Amino acid sequence: MVALTLPVPDDEDAPAVLRATAEGALLGAYRFAGYKTRPQPTRRPPVTSVAVHVPDAGDERALAEIARATVVARSVGQTRNWVNTAPNELRPPSFADSVAAAAREAGLGVEVLDEHALADGGYGGILAVGLGSSAPPRLVKLSYDPAGAGSDKPAKRVALVGKGITFDTGGVSIKPAQGMWEMKSDMAGAAAVAATMLAIAELRPAVAVTAYLPMAENMPSATAYRPGDVVTMYNGKRVEVLNTDAEGRMVLGDAMARACEDGCDYLFETSTLTGGQVVSLGKRVAGVMGTTELCLRVQTAGDATGEPTWPMPLPDDVRKGMDSDVADISQVNASMDRAGHMLQGGVFLREFVTDDVSWAHIDIAGPSYHSGEPTGYWAKGGTGVPVRTLLELVEDIAANG
Repeated sequence: MVALTLPVPDDEDAPAVLRATAEGALLGAYRFAGYKTRPQPTRRPPVTSVAVHVPDAGDERALAEIARATVVARSVGQTRNWVNTAPNELRPPSFADSVAAAAREAGLGVEVLDEHALADGGYGGILAVGLGSSAPPRLVKLSYDPAGAGSDKPAKRVALVGKGITFDTGGVSIKPAQGMWEMKSDMAGAAAVAATMLAIAELRPAVAVTAYLPMAENMPSATAYRPGDVVTMYNGKRVEVLNTDAEGRMVLGDAMARACEDGCDYLFETSTLTGGQVVSLGKRVAGVMGTTELCLRVQTAGDATGEPTWPMPLPDDVRKGMDSDVADISQVNASMDRAGHMLQGGVFLREFVTDDVSWAHIDIAGPSYHSGEPTGYWAKGGTGVPVRTLLELVEDIAANG
């Protein structure tokens, strides 16, 4: 057991201090079980429980914050577990099954589209990316109904979308071998969104939330999609494929178009989308693009939870560079210019959001996976970013619209 004693201020800052302390302790105690056949010697045993000592253990605010921190830490831990799982054990069908089972147990609505349903529904982007793998793609939809959550006002509708590429070789446009093993984390966005939904099911905010998790494995094979292919997306737009390693935006475009079709007031999408995010902002700060007001709201939520983001523009000249001679848009800059690479991803995704929806794309290519030694409350491997940001946003929308 780890016991923490701290002076809690007797003012409006007390809940925030207690929340940060409890979350930090629980997240810092996380360890992935791993696959070793023998226990490894360690200088300290794993933490099995955390006790936080406060002036009044019966204080209702303190109890509420501890309860919430436990839910949040459990959800972040679940995200980390999914991200850290070996990719041979978490291919699209098994990932979908794992998410669906956890969601049903939590009382969420669950719909899983297999490759046949995806073909019938016209999800060209998800299907194209999954063509090269023997493990077919999936689209998982999770639904939370706020009925009984304590509000008689009409609930706002929030859509969460997360990229679920269970392993990314780059496909025909194959990646360098160095560091490719970390591409097991290319489903971190879907893992974070799924785990956020599990927390929402427990915290029960007064807002309707629906999640869309497109899952595929991007592999090179005789059946893989190719540079030069033209793919018809769910919303009918046709995309010229120039780089099969720009696969995330293909699956996300379908999922975001479906979310808008189903109806939502706000759309938050998160993904390990571009190496350009790491080049621009490093491994701690996520890039956020989309509706200006909502991007600033994401930034505020990230600052409050210790998951910083930075708003980025969507310039017209970047969109012009993605004009295609044969289709509505190309995946990447038609000259294969990597300038503004992160922005190209945001510009592409904008094509799949309807004008009446306020949206934000959160690129977590760097912050979702920590390859160094443990630091702060991050263990090596999956970090669980941006579960706490998404929860903060959902609860803020429930409270303030």
